[in-house]
Amino acid sequence: MKVLLVDDEKELVSTLAERLSLRDIEADWVTTGEEAIKCVELKRYDVAVLDIKMPRIGGIELKKKLEEKTPDLKYIFITGHGSEDDFMTASNETGAGYYLVKPVNIDELIRKMKEILLNK
Repeated sequence: MKVLLVDDEKELVSTLAERLSLRDIEADWVTTGEEAIKCVELKRYDVAVLDIKMPRIGGIELKKKLEEKTPDLKYIFITGHGSEDDFMTASNETGAGYYLVKPVNIDELIRKMKEILLNK
């Protein structure tokens, strides 16, 4: 499984990537939407984990941009602002039913990634 982690909190995404690699999951990480777009142009990913609230390009807008380049990519949203409104916005605007609140539990993230890939 190849995963792209996108969050403006560098420490969070670098740690998540490291923890995923310890579980034999290939994970790249970036801190901006622009970097994420470049990554999908260079490499194929199975799942993108996107922070909903980021400067310039937030997760919902980023998903729309990435879908144009990689229609088969699956998405999981994360946020530190774990309100029901955020979840409803993400679900309604993107059709995403996969949503986690920070701090992200690594085992729960892996379960969600496996689940989303099984539900192609």
